[in-house]
Amino acid sequence: MSDPVPFELPDAVRDEFVAVVGRDNALVTDEERDEYRDPYWPTEDRTYDSSLVLFPTTTEQVQDIVRVANRHEVPVWASSQGRNNGYGGPSARVKGSVLISFRKMDRVLEVDTELAYAVVEPGARWYDLYDVLHEQGDELLVSVPDIGWGSVIGNSLDNGQTFLPNGSDFNTLNGLEVVLADGSLLRTGFGAQEDNPTWHLYKRGLGPVVDPLFAQSNYGIVTKAGVWLQRRPKAYAPLYLSVPRYHQLAQVIDVVRELRLDGILRGIPYVLDLLTVGDAHFPEFKGRIPPPGTPAMPEERLDAIADETGLGRWGVRTALWGDPEVIDVHERRIREAWSAIEGGEVRRLATYTAENWHEIKDAGLIDRISGGVPSSDILDSLPDFVGHVGFSPVVPLRGEEVAKVVQQIKDKVVERTGVNFSAQVFVTNERSAIVVSAMFFNRHDAGHLRATIDTAKELLVQLGQQGYAEYRSHLDFSDLAQDQLAFGDHAYRRFAETIKDAVDPKGILSPGRHGIWPARYRAR
Repeated sequence: MSDPVPFELPDAVRDEFVAVVGRDNALVTDEERDEYRDPYWPTEDRTYDSSLVLFPTTTEQVQDIVRVANRHEVPVWASSQGRNNGYGGPSARVKGSVLISFRKMDRVLEVDTELAYAVVEPGARWYDLYDVLHEQGDELLVSVPDIGWGSVIGNSLDNGQTFLPNGSDFNTLNGLEVVLADGSLLRTGFGAQEDNPTWHLYKRGLGPVVDPLFAQSNYGIVTKAGVWLQRRPKAYAPLYLSVPRYHQLAQVIDVVRELRLDGILRGIPYVLDLLTVGDAHFPEFKGRIPPPGTPAMPEERLDAIADETGLGRWGVRTALWGDPEVIDVHERRIREAWSAIEGGEVRRLATYTAENWHEIKDAGLIDRISGGVPSSDILDSLPDFVGHVGFSPVVPLRGEEVAKVVQQIKDKVVERTGVNFSAQVFVTNERSAIVVSAMFFNRHDAGHLRATIDTAKELLVQLGQQGYAEYRSHLDFSDLAQDQLAFGDHAYRRFAETIKDAVDPKGILSPGRHGIWPARYRAR
């Protein structure tokens, strides 16, 4: 659809919203609200500006906010930490929406050490949950993403990737508490029964399973969730598997797939190109690997850097967890498989047990991430002028197919934006992968951002014609991403919109999120 008409919030309704949370928990003026927007979006571009930002502190306040919105038909857009930079940050699809931020609902409500799960509020960051687990002796681990400043619930509901075994196929969340569009409260699964002790333990319930309906959706606002944790293993060994040349990617993917299918590689093996490995993963090479967003370099020079550092043009970040004897056997299997890759090397970076587990917190990035310790190293290693746009199609886990998609993206990015291409392949399960191409641009150059956005749109259509789709999309091209799902005359979108109209008849909750619009906007 075309861009919706911007919403204008009447002063009296604004005051009604602010009264729910108090003036200290609201951003009202233009200057205040400018502190809560996507930092990668040009300041002068007001396309996705909000009219008000609210910071509730309780579920009851969220219910009251939604009731006000429902009464006055005000579009609201909820985010947890609002740090989904590269995809639009906290910004709403409809200009003038009221933003609901959960930065002040950040508590870890419960940790059950016997059954290995936690219950958290939507603003609880990976750092917050880790800190609680660390204080309890690191007996339990949480599967973390690359950047720890986001929220557990928000990242997980947007299908953000984490790397320990519970990260496989987005397996972390279980049992949600949800505020619906009329302000009522829903608990999914066996949370539907008062005081049912299996609410956060059993991934089904009685009747249809609705938990997944609240991932990447606009059907409700999640205010609480269970998070499955992992017991600390007897031993843990982070690994780095290097690959000397770019053209070997297809072979790498096939080897990783077979190791996954055999149960040797668990968690989420993460295939990174040289530029992504960069300073964050190996700071000893600081300054020798060009950062993302810099002018494209000849292949020969990148090959030379790969050889000089020994990191290869590709590297696989992975780990082994379990009894020491099992880890040794699995490492031997990996070395045997990797020997088929000419010039490939397998490095065990360390071995951690209960005796030296405390050392992980001060170790390298690879050790920390696969050990459940959140980090901001990757962000910290980027130059200040660099921003990025996420473009990430899902591809079958066949080497030739993954390599074909990566090459198409690379060719287009280098041609259209002129910067070094940076790619990562998340092996989400034994059968598929997400090709994450963080498309970098100069944050101080609005023209460069627009060229990057346009490149992503071209790739959406180009790869869409080949049958590939994104796993999540930037706010600016979410409608185009949804357009690619055209089977049955867009039967999926029509079905999703039918649900939307039933559960949110006034269309107030995050209209347009991932290309799903309520009737009041479709009519325009």
